[in-house]
Parts: sequence; structure tokens; C-alpha cells
Amino acid sequence: MDAAGTPSCLRSTARPTPGPRGRTHKEGERVARSRHDPVPADPNAYGRDPYGDPYADPYAGDQLAGGRIDQGGFGDGPPVRRRRRRRWPAILLAVLLVPLLLLVAGYFYLDSRLKRETVLTDYAGRVADTPGTNWLVVGSDSRAGLSKADQRRLKTGFTAGRRTDSMMLLHYGSGGTSLISLPRDSYVPIPGHGSNKLNAAFAFGGPKLLVQTVEKSTGVHIDHYAEIGFGGFVGVVDAIGGVDICVKERINDPKAGLKLQPGCQTLNGGEALGYVRTRAFARADLERVEHQRQFFGALMKKSTSPGVMLNPFRAIPLALNATENFLVDDGDHLYDLVRMMWAMKGVSGGDGVTTTVPIGGGGSAAGVGSYISWDKARAATLFEALKQDQKIPPSVITK
Repeated sequence: MDAAGTPSCLRSTARPTPGPRGRTHKEGERVARSRHDPVPADPNAYGRDPYGDPYADPYAGDQLAGGRIDQGGFGDGPPVRRRRRRRWPAILLAVLLVPLLLLVAGYFYLDSRLKRETVLTDYAGRVADTPGTNWLVVGSDSRAGLSKADQRRLKTGFTAGRRTDSMMLLHYGSGGTSLISLPRDSYVPIPGHGSNKLNAAFAFGGPKLLVQTVEKSTGVHIDHYAEIGFGGFVGVVDAIGGVDICVKERINDPKAGLKLQPGCQTLNGGEALGYVRTRAFARADLERVEHQRQFFGALMKKSTSPGVMLNPFRAIPLALNATENFLVDDGDHLYDLVRMMWAMKGVSGGDGVTTTVPIGGGGSAAGVGSYISWDKARAATLFEALKQDQKIPPSVITK
């Protein structure tokens, strides 16, 4: 008999039957009952959580998990870790796509900035398309974009409107690349206006009549047109940090606001404009067109150099200035302009021919003034080579 008065023979010697995973039989029954009849579990059975809810269901997590108690691996091994997907292909794709999208968006933005005008139109008797590619590149005396102070500083005058200050025919194809100056005082027939100086065609009917006059006079089909005024010219030169030019002789022309010493030097926008405008030479306009070809070739060479193209502080201002100030035909686009620049770069590098249309003499006429005339035979040979996309014979190249 024990201390409570119970005979020792009546005390049970049976131990509780262990349940699953170390639980006793009674504990197993209580677990089963709690799953079928949600009754608050006795917190004393498992120990009280000093920070938890003493009346919370200790199996709530199991019920939400669909009865999954063991989250381990096979047997009693470590938990199974899910393999994470590799993200580097998506990151690489984004790295490649973002710059590409920026380039495409930038191209269309710059293309939209180009000034456009209907210049190249069909007309009765127009010259048929000829092999190779032909550009009429025009420098006008437009003061658009220049303030009164700028016009005084650059000595451009204050004349309104625009007239042609330089005209060049750029050809490239299987026969090579050539840049031919068409002096503005050339005496040629102008459709509907008789014979007059070439730049009068622009004054009479703008770029459309100028193109028609050039096509009729040369027999060469014009495929593209580009024009830039005084203000745009200065802006483009300054955007690339000036252009290197070797000046052969001292130049002092107050009318063009230009004073240069002989030797190789870098011209800023204002000096460059004076250099391509000055006529303070014994040969006047004929020497001026040589300077224009020299400078435009050097300008294109500098513009397409790695020092400009790979330098955002040069390339971006150049792109913005060029697209804002170049006027092209409404069928031309930015890639056409870039192709023209590369062709001019090739000419300046010695890979092509630069010349002036052969000159035969000069004269004067009432209402026209002094003019120059072309050497008809040699000019015809020159333009026939362009029409056939063949090399220009050395005999018609002006030295």
C-alpha cells in the first residue's frame, strides 16, 4: 500500500504506448481528435510559449499546409532546396536592347529635325536617271538663326532671304568620287528666263529651278539636294572645335571679316565662313570655289574622325547643329546625308577628284553684268564621264 492508501497490487505497471514520432498513445489520440474536432489545445501538454497565444491551435500551420508536418527531404535528410532560375540571359538581353532602342530613337529624332523642301520634281524633258549618285550641294547666304550682333560680327550684312553663295556637284559610284565646283557667275540658260548667271536661277525660282537649270546644263540627273546657310555653317564648324586648313598666302579681307596669315591653322566658325566667302584674289570667284572645295572636304574629314564621332561632347552638338541647319529634299533622310559626308571625306583624303567645271572665258551682258562661260567641249567631256559613271579624264581636270 502506498502513501495514498492504494494497494500496490492494484497499481498499473503498464507504461503509455508510444505514438507516432515519439508521442504517447494518449497524445496520439489527442492529436487525432484535435484534427477532427477543433478544440483549443492544452498549452500545458507541450510547454507554454511565453510570447505566444496560449489558446492558439498548435496544428494550425499543419492544417493550412494540408497536413504536411515534415518539410524535410527523403527520410530524415536535409530540406530540399529549390533550384533558382538563372537570370543572366534576361539581364544580357536588356543590356543589348536598351542601347539599341536608344540608337533607333535617336536616329528618328535627328531625322525629324532636318529641314525639308520639295526640290527634286519631274518636269517635261527632264534628264533620265544616270548611273551613280549625284548630289547638288549648295551654300546659301541665308542669315536665318543669326542675330543682328552676329551679322555685324561675321560681316554678313543684313540682307533678307537667301541666295546661292556656292554650288558643288558631288558624284560617287563605280567610276570613283568627284567634287566639281559650279561657279555662281557661270553664264547658262535658265528655263523660262533666258540666259543668266547660274545663281540667278535660285533667285528666280529657288532650289527647284536651280536643280532644273543644273540638270539641263550638265545632262546629269540630280538624285539628292543639300543646302546650308551662314548660321548653320558657323554652328557646325564650332560644334567640332574648328577645322584645320593650310592657308597658302596672307588674306586680309575686311568685307568678309577675315585676316589670316599663311600656314596650317585651325579656323573657328567665323573665320571659316570668311574663308569660303572671300573673293580678295586676282582670280576672284575661281579661287574662291577652290577654297570652298578645300574647306568642305576638310570639314567632312574632321566631322567623321574618331575624335568627333567617339566624343559625345563633339558628336552630339554636331548632330544637333547639322540636322537643324541642313535643308534637304523631302525624299532625303539622315542616312543619305551621312553617306554624302563620307563621300566628301574620301575626296578630301585624295581618293577622288576635285575640280572646277572647265572655264572658256568671260563676258558681260545688259542686266547680267560680268560673267564666265564654260569651255563647251571640255565641260561636255567632264559631264559625260559623270553620266556614264566613269573616271574623269585628266585632260578636263582643272589644276
